[in-house]
Amino acid sequence: MFNYMFSVHKFCIAWRIISSKTGKLTPRHLWWSDNCHTGPDVVLQPNRQKGATNTRVTKTRKKQRSSCQPVLDHFDQQYSQELGALWTPARAVLLDPHSWQYGVLLNRFTTVTNIKQILQSQGFSTLLPQTDASTLLCDAPTVSNSKNQAEKYTVLPPRCISKCPSDDSHVQLVSSSHALNQPPQSEPSLSLPCSSLQCYIHPYPLRFPSQAHRPGQLKQYYLLNAASLLPVLALQVRDGEKVLDLCSAPGGKALAIMQCATPAFLCCNEPDPHRRDWLAKTLESFLPHSLNSQVIVSAQDGRSFGQSEAGAYDKVLVDAPCSNDRSWLYSSSGQQGEQRLKERARLPVLQAQLLRSALSAVRPGGIVVYSTCTLSSSENYAVVETVLNDCPEAEPEDLWEEIAVPLSNCFTFSPAHHGHEQTPHKPSLQPQYGTVSSYHHRLGILVVPQPHKTWGPMFLSRIRRRK
Repeated sequence: MFNYMFSVHKFCIAWRIISSKTGKLTPRHLWWSDNCHTGPDVVLQPNRQKGATNTRVTKTRKKQRSSCQPVLDHFDQQYSQELGALWTPARAVLLDPHSWQYGVLLNRFTTVTNIKQILQSQGFSTLLPQTDASTLLCDAPTVSNSKNQAEKYTVLPPRCISKCPSDDSHVQLVSSSHALNQPPQSEPSLSLPCSSLQCYIHPYPLRFPSQAHRPGQLKQYYLLNAASLLPVLALQVRDGEKVLDLCSAPGGKALAIMQCATPAFLCCNEPDPHRRDWLAKTLESFLPHSLNSQVIVSAQDGRSFGQSEAGAYDKVLVDAPCSNDRSWLYSSSGQQGEQRLKERARLPVLQAQLLRSALSAVRPGGIVVYSTCTLSSSENYAVVETVLNDCPEAEPEDLWEEIAVPLSNCFTFSPAHHGHEQTPHKPSLQPQYGTVSSYHHRLGILVVPQPHKTWGPMFLSRIRRRK
């Protein structure tokens, strides 16, 4: 504990030095809480004495957010059946926001060397194997800061091509037998393909301050739940493809797509005007003007998108509206919680409509990824299965070996689904070989928050439209 506190102290000193030099950061209070140790929460606060150059660490008890009892009761009843033994530790994580971890997604369209140095010096590590910067083939112009001409941002123009180093440079992530609830495998561990997407994570819930939006300036990083990057990885976007983000606001996954590749066209769709404004501001804060013709914001009803632009896209992401467990658990009142639970029953119909629309919008041979940030089976596996039953041209792809196994040291994936076996299936979708669990892995994979791996909830499913 002493070593960790000393590391936090060094982090704050380094942070103040960098922020004073760049002037681009907005210092906020940082906090962390480790439930495996006793003692009060620790809040890092700046030393406001004259001439002070360091940061003092003070112990204070932060006000605990109150959970909504009707929502918690509903979760207890549903998730104890669906998740089994995983629910009790997941419940503890959801009820302790101070334990939640945050990822730092770097923006490849800006200079981030100083941020990398801070992150690496304080124990942050990259989530994915990284593309060597020397293999980014482009002329990198600079964008002038309208308020300070001395500050420059390096930009990757649309013609950039990202190349991976040889297979020997892949980072191997070993499967965790505890997380997967199965004995260790004798086969070699899988390796993930390298990526230009740079997300840094920390084993403790150490949180960076957010950066304020400033017109004419690009932010250096985006704070997010690292599990939200998994649907983007599953989408496998390549340079030059046409991509649709069907339910795009607030824009985090659209930003992640642009960190992975340079698509020929990215349509960020959001029908709600207030959320669309939020989306537009997010894109403005992270993407250079040179990409304005390639990244557009549309306002169509996602349910009819497939009719108006049938077969127009190579890849489609459906990050569907869902009963967001993290936020719903903290509904402002019991009445709001009860209303949300009533809405929850209607969500699967909307989600299935959006997924069908996405399958119509993607070309034959193209990929659709469906995702939510809820643990609810009715909004996850059941929605995918319903659409597969209705769409004979849709074929699910197993993400277990591709994503769950190599990333099991970072995330906890539900090894088998407990409550879904009672749902009737059409014979064509029943597993002919292997187990019911392997069949559920084809329907999708689920990240469940657990102590020390508080990422999630996040469900993702990949479906290919047959040629």
